Amino acid sequence: MIKKSYTVPWLAVITSITVATTPVAQAQTILSDIETIEVIPPSSPLPEDNPDSQSIPIPVEPPVSPPEKPSSPRVCNEGLAANIEKIIKRVGGNWGILVETLSDGTVIYEYNPGRSLIPASNMKILTTAAALQLLSPQTNISGNKSLREWVTVTNLRSNNFYADTLLKRIGGAAVAKRILAELGVNLNGFHFADGSGLSRRNLATPRAIVDTLKAMYYSPQRDVFLASLPTAGISGTLRNRMKQTPVEGIVHAKTGTLTGVRALSGYLEHQDYGMLVFSIIANSSGQSGTALVRAIDEIVVNVYTHTRCAPQSTPSGL
Repeated sequence: MIKKSYTVPWLAVITSITVATTPVAQAQTILSDIETIEVIPPSSPLPEDNPDSQSIPIPVEPPVSPPEKPSSPRVCNEGLAANIEKIIKRVGGNWGILVETLSDGTVIYEYNPGRSLIPASNMKILTTAAALQLLSPQTNISGNKSLREWVTVTNLRSNNFYADTLLKRIGGAAVAKRILAELGVNLNGFHFADGSGLSRRNLATPRAIVDTLKAMYYSPQRDVFLASLPTAGISGTLRNRMKQTPVEGIVHAKTGTLTGVRALSGYLEHQDYGMLVFSIIANSSGQSGTALVRAIDEIVVNVYTHTRCAPQSTPSGL
């Protein structure tokens, strides 16, 4: 159940996407070693999603639940950690994960959050965040398309042409780094090789991506940014993922795809913790894309079904 306090903003987000875009096929086709699409002009239709975006059944480990709802709960992530690390062990490879509460930064789960990994199209989060800090949403980028429209196509459809054009438009990687540093993102946490994430020389840590997402949630351009993110089971490159799971419709996140690389970073409306901000990056050359996507989606569902645990009791007489 979506918390009432978040319902109106996300309805506004979905409405803005519906108005601003036309029904086109979503783009995240893997062409050998790259994500999404070949470089195409903005007016061209986008091809169909790759097989990794098909609906995948997600098994869910039983959540660790307290016997009763605590009045002053604490984070109790032992069961969650066991479930997630079982998934990571099954798949193998290098992983980086960070899940925090938006309200106060409480860590719900972390696994190598400071590790630099290939983020694929999660670099688009950094590119669009920098652009929205520097330019007005009404700024014309190209072909009579505003920044608002440009950001939506970049993230919702994971369009590489739009992302790389946007990075050039704001002055390149050096300018983007300066802007992100002003948002409080550690400069050692990411490296731009391009704006789209196509290059394997791009690097980012889960912590840098989470810090960017948190900063954008409180930015004056929050609504534009949030409207650009795909929604699980509903829109963009997530429209066929996590369907008929507890998180359908309440995960708003950017996908990332290269051969041996999958990533997902964004927001999750949690039943107990409120809004969570997360980043999951997997670099595993020995696994299929389908296996990595299934693992990431399992992790997201496990985070959602995890509940708070009762506070530790104090022995009487002490």
